[in-house]
Amino acid sequence: MQWIWNILWETLSSYWAVLGEMSPYLLFGFLVAGVLSVLISAEFIERHLGGHGLGSVIKASAFGVPLPLCSCSVIPVGTSLYRHGASKGSTTAFLISTPQTGVDSIMATFSLLGLTFAIYRPIVALIGGVLGGVFVNATRPKTSAENTPDAQDEKCTHSCCSGGEKQHGLVYRILNYGFITLPRDLGMALLVGITIGAMLGVFVSKDFSVQNYVSSTPLQILLLMLLGVPVYICATASIPVAAGLILAGVSPGAAFALLVTGPATNVATLSAVWKVLGKRTCVIYLATMLVTAFVGGLILDLFLTNEAVREHMHSSWVPEWVKIVSAILLIGVILLALVTRKRNSDKKHETCED
Repeated sequence: MQWIWNILWETLSSYWAVLGEMSPYLLFGFLVAGVLSVLISAEFIERHLGGHGLGSVIKASAFGVPLPLCSCSVIPVGTSLYRHGASKGSTTAFLISTPQTGVDSIMATFSLLGLTFAIYRPIVALIGGVLGGVFVNATRPKTSAENTPDAQDEKCTHSCCSGGEKQHGLVYRILNYGFITLPRDLGMALLVGITIGAMLGVFVSKDFSVQNYVSSTPLQILLLMLLGVPVYICATASIPVAAGLILAGVSPGAAFALLVTGPATNVATLSAVWKVLGKRTCVIYLATMLVTAFVGGLILDLFLTNEAVREHMHSSWVPEWVKIVSAILLIGVILLALVTRKRNSDKKHETCED
């Protein structure tokens, strides 16, 4: 019985350690995300990314890298871009780069995986978005008509897209999105991801290494890349999972491959891309994600080692008291966001009954 309590205590300790490392950066990322949500609206995106040339593809991909769009709105906002005149190429670029990163996930990546990983991840997302958009535009049949008026328009009704909060003040909108809407979308997935990462850290012994079973780094990248295709792992919640896998011995490139495909190639996203942009675009979208994950993983392994990432995990520049306070604040923010969602759901239910 004692061993059960030992494992439970080690798991809780590992969980708290991971939470403490991520919390200061996540809270700062949530704040910046709230600012960006006010400065860069969906209407602003539509107005500036409506072209059909290479410039619009680059801008669409660049806008998607830091953009704090909630997970529910990536597809609707991308669809809205397309319906309002954006080419399939620029829409595809936006859909590729946006779910892979965000200002919150970039900060969280730095907290657990280091500066190199945090810089490399958005750069590859940007390049992947541009490549996907260029290929879609280049292979578009000359006679094909884009943005057909009879196509079904999928609108985002979420507050981060619809502008439903614009009647409130600037500070309210920043704080509401950064510390209510975004944690509401990410909260449970983030806590589950931290749990998985903590459990990997506890149950994988110091003598265990994936290298003993799958020594080929390209094969590790391929396996984790394919693992991420059918499932949804949001960009931020996947970070502690990737950290746990690195502790288990996988290469940084293999963990990176999971971080690329997990947030952007799940069944729901692929179905939406197929429906809105067509079969050809969906195939190019998926192929771009797979190539980006595999090649990006191979390149990352050339200059970043497993040991270097582990060394970063075991070092910290943040004082312990800041970690503790931040962890408590983050849990409070997530709980508040979830309670708010339940209240809103109950109000809607009561309105329907009336």
